[in-house]
Amino acid sequence: MLGSGLSNQVGASVAALAFPVLGPVGVVAVRQWVAAAVLLGAGRPKLRSFTTAQWRPVLGLAAVFAAMNLTLYMAIDRIGLGLAVTLEFLGPLTVALAGSRRRTNLVGALAVAAAVVVLTRPRPSTDYLGIGLALLAAVCWGCYILLNRTVGKRLPGLQGSAAAAAVSGLLYLPVGVAVLWLHRPTVPALLCALVAGVLSSAVPFLADLLALRRITAHFFGIFMSVNPVFAALVGLLVLDQHIDMASWLAIAVIVTANALAVGTVAQHPKEKKAP
Repeated sequence: MLGSGLSNQVGASVAALAFPVLGPVGVVAVRQWVAAAVLLGAGRPKLRSFTTAQWRPVLGLAAVFAAMNLTLYMAIDRIGLGLAVTLEFLGPLTVALAGSRRRTNLVGALAVAAAVVVLTRPRPSTDYLGIGLALLAAVCWGCYILLNRTVGKRLPGLQGSAAAAAVSGLLYLPVGVAVLWLHRPTVPALLCALVAGVLSSAVPFLADLLALRRITAHFFGIFMSVNPVFAALVGLLVLDQHIDMASWLAIAVIVTANALAVGTVAQHPKEKKAP
C-alpha cells in the first residue's frame, strides 16, 4: 500500500516535469494509453458479448476516468501537487461520509469544510481556476467510485474497468496525436510522460491488486488517506513546491476525517445508502 500511494504521487510529480513541453493534455494522453494497455492485458474484456445495460456504465466510467485525470493534471500545473491532490481527495471522502449518518461523521464533514476554507482562502497568489479544476477532479473521482460499483456488479472480474480504460484511451487518441504533433516532444519529456503512466497507472494497479488479497477493503480505504500527505511531501522534494503550516494542518484534518469515515462505514454497514 505504501508502494502504491508513493508510486502514484511520484508519477504525478514526474508528469509535471513534462508539462512545459507536452502540456497536461499531452501527458494525460500518454498516461491513458499506458493505463489502457495495462488493464486490457489484465482484464481481457470480451467486448463483443457486452449488452447495452453493461456498456452504459462502462462508457460513463470511461468519460469520468478521462475527465478526472485531465482536470487533476491541469490543476497540478496551476496550484501544485499537494493542494491539487488534497482537493481531489474530497471526492472519495464525500462518498465515504455519505455512507453514514452518524454524528461523528457530521462533525467530520464540518471539520473538512473548515479545512477546505483554509486551503482555498483568498491570497494574492490564489489560482481560483486551478482550485476549480481540482474540485472538478474530486467530483469525477466520486463518480468514478460509484460507477465502478455498478460496473463491478454487471461485469465479472476486471472486464468493465479494462473496457472503460480502452475507451478512454481511444478518446485521447486524436487529441493526444494532435498535441504531440503541435508540441513536438523531446526525448526527456516523452520519457517523463511514459514513466508517469507506468508509476501512476501500472504500478498502483498491480500493487493494489496484491494488497487487496491480503487486507480488508475498508482498511485499504483508510490507508488511501496517506495520498494527500504523500502528494505534499513529493511536491516539496521533487518539485520544490512549498505549502504553509496552516495548509499542512488542513491536510491532516482531511486525512483524519477520511480515516474515521471509512472506518465508521465499515463498522456499521447497515447505514450504507443504496448505490
